[in-house]
Amino acid sequence: MPHSYSETDLILNPDGSVYHLSLRPKDISDKIIVVGDPGRVHRVSRHFDSVDFEMNKREFITHTGKYKGKRITVISSGMGTDNVEILMTELDALFNIDLVHRQPKPRKKKLQIIRIGTSGTIRDDIKVGSHLATEYAIGLDTIIQFYTHKHTGVERRIIKKLREELDLHYTPYCFKGSTALFEKFKDCTIAGNTVTCPGFYAPQGRELRIPIRYKDIIQKMQYFHEEDIWITNLEMETAGYYAFGKLLGHEMLSLNAIMANRIKGQFAKDPNKIIDSLIKKVLERI
Repeated sequence: MPHSYSETDLILNPDGSVYHLSLRPKDISDKIIVVGDPGRVHRVSRHFDSVDFEMNKREFITHTGKYKGKRITVISSGMGTDNVEILMTELDALFNIDLVHRQPKPRKKKLQIIRIGTSGTIRDDIKVGSHLATEYAIGLDTIIQFYTHKHTGVERRIIKKLREELDLHYTPYCFKGSTALFEKFKDCTIAGNTVTCPGFYAPQGRELRIPIRYKDIIQKMQYFHEEDIWITNLEMETAGYYAFGKLLGHEMLSLNAIMANRIKGQFAKDPNKIIDSLIKKVLERI
């Protein structure tokens, strides 16, 4: 007899939808674009030929529609890997758990999920306005420490060395994204390796009124490398997506619109133009 999930572990709304997303299996596609900013959902779906379903629940805004014959869902997560955990867990449940009987399905569905996000680079040779595809993502947050997981040899070496060089009092995590999805975008993006931070200010080396602990964190990450793997950019969600994508068995890729160069102190003059051109790339290739 398959394991049955309790009403407090798998929480459903009265209409049978998953608790936070308010979605049912019929509402979404297995081709999914994820964005952080809820306002960015419309920037994606306005390119659809039709929008057949919409749901607004907290920071999780969902549009499902057709683009050149492809059924696509775009959904926002809000900021941070805590929201990514909720989003990825409930998306997976919609496809891989029988919500009526509260049991795992015997055959698992592999989703294609592409993040369209914004990011700042710590490399002086990456221009503001570039589009970057993340190969390895390193998480400085602790969300994945609550889950059973394993790393490859390369991943283990990266997190061990980075923990030592940043003098962290906890262990980061590292996962590689989908090779198959990476191949689809490698001719139109810069390849990079992303650090996911548990905040926007001090964790990314920004200091306003409160003194920060790791004052040289940007410089240390700029020069950090494990063999030919160098850190290229910082943001707040990618490593969470890569971790849950790998642990749940889904194809996951993060694409980053580079809005800032932290080394040169430059910020994009027209952020919407940069993100809109990345959206068009994704819609054509997903």
